[in-house]
Amino acid sequence: MAILCGLGVWQMQRLTWKEALIATVGGHMRAPPVSLDEALHMSADDVQYRNVALNGRFDNSKEAYVFTTGAGGEPVYHVLTPFITGDGRTLMVDRGEIPQDKLPPQSRTAVDGATQVVGVWRVPDSPGFFTPKPEPARHVWYARDLAGIAAADRVKLAAPVVIEADSQPNPGGWPRGGQTVVDFPNNHLSYAVTWFGLAAGLIGVYFAYHISKGRLALT
Repeated sequence: MAILCGLGVWQMQRLTWKEALIATVGGHMRAPPVSLDEALHMSADDVQYRNVALNGRFDNSKEAYVFTTGAGGEPVYHVLTPFITGDGRTLMVDRGEIPQDKLPPQSRTAVDGATQVVGVWRVPDSPGFFTPKPEPARHVWYARDLAGIAAADRVKLAAPVVIEADSQPNPGGWPRGGQTVVDFPNNHLSYAVTWFGLAAGLIGVYFAYHISKGRLALT
């Protein structure tokens, strides 16, 4: 009984934490973009999911392509391109998705020269145990392995993060930005109800058992 109630209380605490997290992330994404200097001086938690504005140019010769699947299960790739700021610092920008037939750079319109990028500051997940090995010769990766991508192209990043470009259209329509996904499952209330329900059920079993043994009477 104590264990079941304890698990229910724990899930209620998790619910409070998750709701605060969702509210914080939502606030970060609605806030005006910050500069790179401001972002670099924020704590890791405070800068995550913030919009950041960068001014500089893309190094299109060092594109990397991260395989994933689209809404219909079709193969798509995220285009990760080093972005060199005016003062020489380099950030990795996830410019968005392209279909498989747009994988060759010559099939798309390049963004050359000075430009501004606004995107979401994200610390990507590390490759998992079952993540396929990358194909550096084709510049194809199966996770946003920044360390591996940067090492393959001899790029030194100012921060181990990805700037996920916003939905501002690119020339020719590709890559298609605005792919940031914010999805924090919040099932803690239902879990809490389950644990408290099991505790209540245990009470019912306790009384039913002792009543059947004649140890307790209903009247």
